[in-house]
Amino acid sequence: MGKEKPRLARLTAILTQLQSKRIVTARDIAKKHSVSIRTVYRDIRTLEQSGIPIVTEEGKGYSLMDGYKLPPVLFTEEEANALITAEQIVGNNPDESLIQSFDAALEKIRAVLRYSQKEKTELLTERLQIRSYSKSERTSQYLIRLQKAITEYQLIELRYLSEKGEQTNRRVEPFALIQTQENWLLIAFCRLRNQFRTFRLDRIEHLFLTTINFEPHKITLEEYFEERKRHWDCTPDIP
Repeated sequence: MGKEKPRLARLTAILTQLQSKRIVTARDIAKKHSVSIRTVYRDIRTLEQSGIPIVTEEGKGYSLMDGYKLPPVLFTEEEANALITAEQIVGNNPDESLIQSFDAALEKIRAVLRYSQKEKTELLTERLQIRSYSKSERTSQYLIRLQKAITEYQLIELRYLSEKGEQTNRRVEPFALIQTQENWLLIAFCRLRNQFRTFRLDRIEHLFLTTINFEPHKITLEEYFEERKRHWDCTPDIP
């Protein structure tokens, strides 16, 4: 175990942890903060006694009462710098929708920074440059909508241009998103081919999110990759 944090700092960090996930187990809290399970129970009771509405789900863990909002969290200088670095990395990727959404989120984050932090983050922004893509143009705009479709299990319809230049209309069940050096890739179960396929986002000519939901796939991304290793001679969206 690492060094135990002072109790006040740990309580604040546990609040942030509870705010960042739908449910958190006592084991997760204990591991993250290098304390015993018994200490976690005491900390949770302390937070409850201070008026924080923590819901205990038997056999699962803890969550904050639905609708409860915590005040803005103050960032350390290191955390603020990490966000500025992330801004540069995101800004240098091929999907326009990701850039727009991240910029909007970061603007809200900047609003809660202390005045002294604002000056430092502005300086770092001017002195930091990330170079990772050989192409600077934006080649896709569907990433954020696809992320929503994955988490909501929404069937999507797309018009797709294959590597051979053939245009097809597909109904697919989005499963995962992968970032490569040049492109974003969508892994989805294609109802036309009746199996999983990989689609390059820069080859999607049109995308529509339907209101139809599909059953979640009983496979993890790691299991999907293991399966693909047995069929490594396949190329994206070509059987």
